[in-house]
Amino acid sequence: MDIYWYGQACFKIKGKNATVIIDPYNPDYVGLKAPKDLQADIVLSTHPHQDHNFVSAVSTANGSKPMVFEKPGEYEVSGVVITGINSFHDDSQGSERGSNTIFHLLFDNLDIVHLGDLGQSKLTEEQIVEIGQTDILLVPVGSIYTTDAKVASEIVSQLEPKIIIPMHYKIEGLKFELEGADSFLKETGAEGVVSQPKLSITKEKLPEEPQVVVLNKS
Repeated sequence: MDIYWYGQACFKIKGKNATVIIDPYNPDYVGLKAPKDLQADIVLSTHPHQDHNFVSAVSTANGSKPMVFEKPGEYEVSGVVITGINSFHDDSQGSERGSNTIFHLLFDNLDIVHLGDLGQSKLTEEQIVEIGQTDILLVPVGSIYTTDAKVASEIVSQLEPKIIIPMHYKIEGLKFELEGADSFLKETGAEGVVSQPKLSITKEKLPEEPQVVVLNKS
């Protein structure tokens, strides 16, 4: 499996028999250059904001429309088992910024969790049970609209993933005033980690101890 980051909360996860894109954004709204390869079989959108739900930009390899999932529930497509878990975009039960769907994917024998724009100060016990096993965690760290470095590190402790990939933080070109990733790296003791263009991973290659992986924007 290969995991690519396109900036904000947008990822492409390419497995043996399927490709998933999560939270595609409108480049004009976000300020980032549009990703080159937005082809996928499945698209997930965690909430209906322009930096997370530009699903019309994604097509399949043959030019048709991919399967799109935007709500909590259980789904299975091309061997990818998807569970959407309800959460909130703020720490006020959604009264400020609405709901957010956390997605758990069982994909090529790996448990991948994308937190979207989670704004809660911590996960509830019910959410932790619904999320279940977490091998790879995609976690927002940029504060302002979602979790900051401290809260993100506490959520990492709640879920105990093997690999942690920060997302939704300030990078060059981004129009939003988010915090950078440095505070999160310091909080998790991952200062000095070298960024890489993609993560190539299998179940057998998961580290024994938690590891932070920083991806370059593709």
